[in-house]
Amino acid sequence: MRLLKVATCNLNQWAMEFDCNLKNIKESIIRAKEAGAVIRLGPELEITGYGCEDHFLELDTISHAWECLKDLLLGDWTDGILCSFGMPVIKGSERYNCQVLCMNRKIIMIRAKMWLANDGNYRELRWFTAWKQKDKLEEFQLPCDISEALQQRTVPFGYGFMQFLDTAVAAEICEELFAPIPPHAELALNGVEVFMNASGSHHQLRKLDIRIRAFIGATHTRGGVYMYSNHQGCDGGRLYYDGCACVVVNGDVVAQGSQFSLKDVEVVVAQIDLDAVASLRGSISSFQEQASCKRFVSFIDVPYKLCQPFNLQMSLSSPLKISYHSPEEEIAFGPGCWLWDYLRRSGASGFLLPLSGGADSSSVAGIVGCMCQLVVKEIANGDEQVKADAIRIGNYTNGQFPIDSKEFAKRVFYTVFMGSENSSDATRSRAKLLSEEIGSWHLDVSIDSVVSAFLSLFQTLTGKRPRYKVDGGSNIENLGLQNIQARIRMVLAFMMASLLPWVHSKPGFYLVLGSSNVDEGLRGYLTKYDCSSADINPIGSISKQDLRIFLRWAATHLGFSSLAEIEAAPPTAELEPIRSNYSQLDEVDMGMTYEELSVYGRLRKIFRCGPVSMFKNLCFGWGSKLSPSEVAEKVKHFFKYYSINRHKMTVLTPSYHAESYSPEDNRFDLRQFLYNSRWPYQFRKIDELVKELSVDKDASSSSTSDGVGIVAAGSADPKAGL
Repeated sequence: MRLLKVATCNLNQWAMEFDCNLKNIKESIIRAKEAGAVIRLGPELEITGYGCEDHFLELDTISHAWECLKDLLLGDWTDGILCSFGMPVIKGSERYNCQVLCMNRKIIMIRAKMWLANDGNYRELRWFTAWKQKDKLEEFQLPCDISEALQQRTVPFGYGFMQFLDTAVAAEICEELFAPIPPHAELALNGVEVFMNASGSHHQLRKLDIRIRAFIGATHTRGGVYMYSNHQGCDGGRLYYDGCACVVVNGDVVAQGSQFSLKDVEVVVAQIDLDAVASLRGSISSFQEQASCKRFVSFIDVPYKLCQPFNLQMSLSSPLKISYHSPEEEIAFGPGCWLWDYLRRSGASGFLLPLSGGADSSSVAGIVGCMCQLVVKEIANGDEQVKADAIRIGNYTNGQFPIDSKEFAKRVFYTVFMGSENSSDATRSRAKLLSEEIGSWHLDVSIDSVVSAFLSLFQTLTGKRPRYKVDGGSNIENLGLQNIQARIRMVLAFMMASLLPWVHSKPGFYLVLGSSNVDEGLRGYLTKYDCSSADINPIGSISKQDLRIFLRWAATHLGFSSLAEIEAAPPTAELEPIRSNYSQLDEVDMGMTYEELSVYGRLRKIFRCGPVSMFKNLCFGWGSKLSPSEVAEKVKHFFKYYSINRHKMTVLTPSYHAESYSPEDNRFDLRQFLYNSRWPYQFRKIDELVKELSVDKDASSSSTSDGVGIVAAGSADPKAGL
């Protein structure tokens, strides 16, 4: 037997906060050593933080990373343990994303990333160059002060592995695992048994199994130990890095860390027998044959042993049942942890949420309630950092600290129902009941007098007073009256967020929370600069359908039972008067259902469909219930209002990224915001296709299926373009 104990970790790093990052790195090494591990793997770019973005272009960032590495190497941190540290390195004129592999106060080699992540939320090619010299290791001259301090002038740099006396170890950096031809394939043929993957992978709903399958696939058919380390938390942007550090041996997960946590440091340890790797490889004939004619990969001889011989006092890690959260749990815990990081790092004293009693704002309230529960639970489990942050944010004195989530919510969470003459008693009572269940400090405010003042001013200026459509007004008047209410609520929310802490003799300010969902953003069904405009939004990248599932789950599992009634109520903006023969409903206003919106969103973003391709796909998907002409009308209606309202995405509140079809304009979904909303060429092509398919019209049912129930043509959007 060759027994090897390894440690990987989840670290809650903060971009450009070197003190915080260095502290977490050192703590992870301490815990790894205490567990007896001889390999410690940290996440990608852990010294600087992954989300530094254009700060990577600053020489200061590179210099500070070297200074932190020098601190680690001059102390005893790497004594007796192989450590992999992530940081940017400049070689010649190029900047590389690197793992610096160190042991016994020396740098063994610097491994440069070869395949950079450059899609979706990732822009690594903006800041880094991919390492292309795969056939050799080059000598890299260390910066002068590092060289003098370490008494080490040069180190191997590039792509290769470390050959220890009893095993071979190599690094594979994040995106490289998912490349068509990943490095671990040829490294395994070269005898590498331990792979260390340092990652900066963010949370996305229903994504974790894809990642886990990749780890399993890397070692299932070729054998090996696959270590994975990741960031965990909000490091300063829209992403939540979702941890899940793990160790996989020959296709079996033997150790797995948490996906969501308030901890700054979590270390995952596994004890493995490397002879099991050699045994599996020796039993696979095709592996043996390919290894005999492999491409040579450069390596560095390291004159140390990492393994221990057979010892009954050292138990082996056994395969585990992989732990996955349901989508409802992901919505609760991911945004909840993200909000906590943002709150404790922003200097704010709490949150303020305009709570309408509808599904979206109630979902946000439920997530904040979940955050408060997580904080109290973590304090009870003995986390001193969470306790210290909670005492500071909650303004506790005399040795007190949070022991009850409702009491803590009362200190850090304001909810405000901003009612008007168009608000119903049902939504008012739902908002109040939910606030009581969560424990927030709740206010009920009427905005009618403010609306009236604006209208009186307008009447004084123009001599005209607008009327709602149900009272005989035009669409323009109706739209203007709705937008006045929505925008007054935004201004009032920010005023209260800045002044209410002062009213209650509390320090700091409150962050305003937004509550528009991904489907409303995609369709543009929101007023520009209304309550969707906030400091941050935890649900801006979550679909209405997923939020409804979350509400039903939270009603039971978080103890907020009123959420069940809120979920069952039809979605409405309550911006128009309620009449016996008229009640405003979101899906009628939009001319499409939320279910349809999810379909449009996935086709547009994930499957990269323009209008014509979307029409063709939906003719297959909806063809049994809708004629081609009906499908065409729906597609045209969506693209018309999507393009009219795309400009709203340029000022979208920074939102937690959770969905792969998010229309977020900052970095994920980059498109123009000025369109010809008539789409003349594309719509003409659709019309031509409809004519060609007209022979099949009689065979297509004119009835609608579930989720395809609202005729798009002729609908008037009260928020279109504004």
